[in-house]
Amino acid sequence: MSFQIISKKGLARRADLTTRKGVIKTPCFMPIATKGNVKALSNEDLIALNPEIILSNTYHLMLRPGQAELEKYGGLHQFMHWQKSILTDSGGFQVFSLAKIRKINEDGVTFNSHINGKEYFMSPEDSMDIQLSIGSDIIMVLDECVELPAKREYLEKSIELTTAWAKRCRNHLNTKTEHLDANKPKLFGIVQGGTERDLREKSAEQLKAIGFEGYAIGGLAVGESEEDMLSTVEFTTNLLPEDKPRYLMGVGYPHQIVEAVKRGVDMFDCVIPTREARHGRLYIMENEEHIMDRRDFYSAINVTGEKFKFDLSPINAKSKFPELRNLSKAYLRHLFVVEDPQALRLATLNNLEFYLGMMESIRTELEKVTNN
Repeated sequence: MSFQIISKKGLARRADLTTRKGVIKTPCFMPIATKGNVKALSNEDLIALNPEIILSNTYHLMLRPGQAELEKYGGLHQFMHWQKSILTDSGGFQVFSLAKIRKINEDGVTFNSHINGKEYFMSPEDSMDIQLSIGSDIIMVLDECVELPAKREYLEKSIELTTAWAKRCRNHLNTKTEHLDANKPKLFGIVQGGTERDLREKSAEQLKAIGFEGYAIGGLAVGESEEDMLSTVEFTTNLLPEDKPRYLMGVGYPHQIVEAVKRGVDMFDCVIPTREARHGRLYIMENEEHIMDRRDFYSAINVTGEKFKFDLSPINAKSKFPELRNLSKAYLRHLFVVEDPQALRLATLNNLEFYLGMMESIRTELEKVTNN
């Protein structure tokens, strides 16, 4: 995998990230296909949206369909007919947030499934093996996810555990993929440490000593203020290698993504565009020009509101999808009111098109720095 910086504007970078599945133009947003599909969309919808990378989840795919089944399917790419890159998170966040019961020690995590209560154990090595069965192009290390605010003593212990697990992930993946030559999946380390500057620095230095193809900033957007989140992002990106991609996990709202790009982040994922779509919240681009210099480049509406009952304006007059150009907000509201599944699809298409278009506008703006 190569990471080539094309242009810069301050700390913001426009770069090309190459995986074994192709080139990803960054900054990029990864739509979330948690269980092997973006909720409410068909595979054809996803292909038409044309993201260069999607994110799926190790925890959910481990439970259903299961590791053995994934191997029989030939991996997730073949199973879901997706030819571009897939990043999988390690499953750690879901273990800590969804599992009914969980126990952590140096060996790994013992947890009970949120589906049926069945007990599972996941070690760092297990996480790597499951992600290899999925066929992930970018693999995340198993880390401990800490909800903020947290006591400093707990954060310190969490960093030590996360680093130990990261080293085991690195060693195990090296052993399991040594025969693949240049066609190997790539492994990202995850910097933890809450909002404590010195702990983030300690975590980053330990991970850099192990060596990864990319570095993620984890443990944010979990209870801290937006101001604390962005300041933590800024001092953390400055700790990470210039020549490696930087991934801010689980963030965020459109203006937060823009602010993080300005602080040197290259990759993003978040449930906001798809989850909020299913509740009738639509994101609308108000001005595509110079969005990195303004916060009012977008708005959000709740299309289920009474005010849209007679709004015959298009869902999105500029969309590449005919149904979003031709159908009205009033009609979409009606679909939500009568609980028609098509409402979820149309709103999800709208929001993912918005997020992916926002990233394209950011990249175009950054490219102009070089062109000028």
